[in-house]
Amino acid sequence: MNYAFSDKIATLRPSAIREIFKVLENPEVISFAGGNPDPATFPSKEMAEIAARLFRTNSPAALQYGITEGYSQLRELTQRRIKEKYKIGTSNDMLIITSGGQQAIELLTKVLVNEGDAVLCEDPSFIGALNAFRSYNAKLVGVRSDDGGMDMGSLEEKLKTTKNVKFIYVIPTFQNPSGRTLSIGRRKELLRLASKYGVMILEDNPYFELRYSGEYVPPVKSLDTEGLVVYAGSYSKILSPGMRIGFAVAPKPVAEKMVVAKQVADVHTNQFFSMLVAEYLKTCDIDAHITDVCGLYRKKRDLMLSELSKRFDGRVTFTRPEGGIFVWCSLPEGCDGVDLCRRFSDKKVAAVPGSTFMVDEKAPCPAVRLNFSMPSSDQIVKGAELMGEALDEYLRHTL
Repeated sequence: MNYAFSDKIATLRPSAIREIFKVLENPEVISFAGGNPDPATFPSKEMAEIAARLFRTNSPAALQYGITEGYSQLRELTQRRIKEKYKIGTSNDMLIITSGGQQAIELLTKVLVNEGDAVLCEDPSFIGALNAFRSYNAKLVGVRSDDGGMDMGSLEEKLKTTKNVKFIYVIPTFQNPSGRTLSIGRRKELLRLASKYGVMILEDNPYFELRYSGEYVPPVKSLDTEGLVVYAGSYSKILSPGMRIGFAVAPKPVAEKMVVAKQVADVHTNQFFSMLVAEYLKTCDIDAHITDVCGLYRKKRDLMLSELSKRFDGRVTFTRPEGGIFVWCSLPEGCDGVDLCRRFSDKKVAAVPGSTFMVDEKAPCPAVRLNFSMPSSDQIVKGAELMGEALDEYLRHTL
């Protein structure tokens, strides 16, 4: 049988990160590749107690269909928390529960983007979002970024010269893959440019609450007075990714269309886990939990940065993120992150080449992304040593 795939899927390539997970079944491999939270951060004891209580007292509702907008108590609790704590959302917005933050990205793309329309995004950016845009045959336009995040001069140039821009996609806080944070000045300028050119902003903020140092920077959505921003949030990095509980805050007309699109995708987000998260928010102190998570990740971040300084010895520059879970390593010109990752792999260390996150994923990219949330402290130390050895060998044969 000759299988003829749709134009939308035929050229779509599998996520390199998801493919890497297949080799991680080997317990000898030290992985800096994924974006997994440390299982030690999962509030398993509290969740087990809540789950048992739900099955004892409310199992019919927990196992039944739910409404597409999401479990009402979870919507209300989430909306109240992010409004009171972070000033996210107005009376003109609507919050819906999604199957992870990824679905919020996909639904907005489905709602706004026609084939050939443009999406502007940081270059590099999150592979899951890039593939969502590609799956609708959107034209991806990369915007230059630096240590302060997306460059606003480059953004305005792209807005001036690109036709049919539907939205700007940005991960403003502890960006994936770079770990960078968009400055407050640039956030305000981003809103000004979106208003000037009449385009929306998709703010993807899954790492926002994982801050370990530096000054708080408010979400772009909290500064939005014109209904320009759709906010994609998630409980994946602060509670558990396996539950697939995310949310979107969008102007009501946009959110209502996202609900219709969701009805043909998965009908509704997992009802049992939605109820579990709602009960957790009601009966546990999520802010204290997040503080504990940040304490663990701060130690891991500091250890990784220390070890990279020691093992890379100035030959590779890397970001020093104030939060999140990623470090972006830049190699000397003429190097290729794919080749270096192969060297890492030979030493049973997994990392992700920078090209995976670029708008043009086929172009050489002298960068590598590392994750510090999942590996243990011992693995960070040993993995950095092995990466240093691989780097020595690679640079001897390349430069």
